[in-house]
Amino acid sequence: MKLSLKLLLPLCLVMICLKVHASVSSLAADTIGKPTGKIMTGADQTDKYLHLLTGKRIGMVVNPTSIIEQRTLVDSLIKLGINIVKIFGPEHGFRGDASAGIKVNDAVDEKTGIKVISLYGKHEMPSVADLSDIDVMVFDIQDVGVRFYTYINTLQHVMQACAENRKELIILDRPNPNGFYVDGPVLDPKLVSGLGLQPIPIVHGLTVGEYAQMLNGEHWLNHQAKCRIKIIKVANYTHDMPYELPVKPSPNLNTQQSILLYPTLCLFEGTYISQGRGTNYPFTVLGAPALKGKYDFSFTPKSIKGMAETPLHQDQDCYGLDLRSYDISNIRRDKMLNLKWLIELYQAYPDKADFFNSKLSKQMGNIDKLAGVYTLKEQVIAGKSEKEIRAGWEPGLSQYKKMRKKYLLYP
Repeated sequence: MKLSLKLLLPLCLVMICLKVHASVSSLAADTIGKPTGKIMTGADQTDKYLHLLTGKRIGMVVNPTSIIEQRTLVDSLIKLGINIVKIFGPEHGFRGDASAGIKVNDAVDEKTGIKVISLYGKHEMPSVADLSDIDVMVFDIQDVGVRFYTYINTLQHVMQACAENRKELIILDRPNPNGFYVDGPVLDPKLVSGLGLQPIPIVHGLTVGEYAQMLNGEHWLNHQAKCRIKIIKVANYTHDMPYELPVKPSPNLNTQQSILLYPTLCLFEGTYISQGRGTNYPFTVLGAPALKGKYDFSFTPKSIKGMAETPLHQDQDCYGLDLRSYDISNIRRDKMLNLKWLIELYQAYPDKADFFNSKLSKQMGNIDKLAGVYTLKEQVIAGKSEKEIRAGWEPGLSQYKKMRKKYLLYP
């Protein structure tokens, strides 16, 4: 039976429409829950928080990572008429020019004339006097998602002070460059220190805003205090998204390579192995003078003001691993710390009694406090495999991952 042209044309149109509708529906299904558009930090979205600051006396916890596009947040808000009465600086200071671990004094910022209170000097928490002339606090610091990176400690101290003094804290959230995975042992409460205050793993998988929610939700502030917080979320962001920081988060994390290697390589601060402090490529190389003859690659740490003024093995040739060209996509694929390098260099080290000996150098950290457990050092010395070491992180790691889900702001 033949169809007339008059009947055939409408039928074709219907079929085309159905096909287009199916394609659109399929596309919509593929993009549900997947943000589209450019990532915008909390600070970038001034329309969401400017009205909360107008007409009030503002305190700001900031450093060089606190920017709107390429302008500092402080400068931007002053230009917009916001009354900033005090600035609070974390480790490395407000301007980011102090070396790691160096205590920072209070000062007056030369550019703005605003008083700067150091939270990495005489005290870690804003005092009653510090907050007496402040109506609202703002926290905007880029974190890298690692337990022993001290900015989340500063966040906790600020939240504690705000809770005790009934001040609201506005958190301008930023992406976590290591937020695509969670790994490492959960901190043993016996090892609480400046390298870890709460029972979270080395790589915690949270943004600052999410971690603030966890501090409140798990009642981790002293006396189970609860801080009144408002979080300006990152727009168009998921934890799986690669994010390259526009500004180095601290002097020795000066490349994307170093930021992604940092969770693993910082463990070497608890060893007699240099991680490249005192070079222009810290946290991308590993080595020590004692490894001469075992590795061809070498580097020589020097004193560098504002980065490492007295680095481990200063002015000595260090032999070891060059990870500057290591394919960091492996980290995104495996979503794990790399313990192989720690095991390898321990086995290669000639005098094993010196490897974890924290008395050898003032620059060395404590491997137990960095790892958050006593067992990592013991297992490496005992010759345990990476698989055997990882097995000891359970069930704590799985329990943490389950708890973490309660506080996620992003898919």
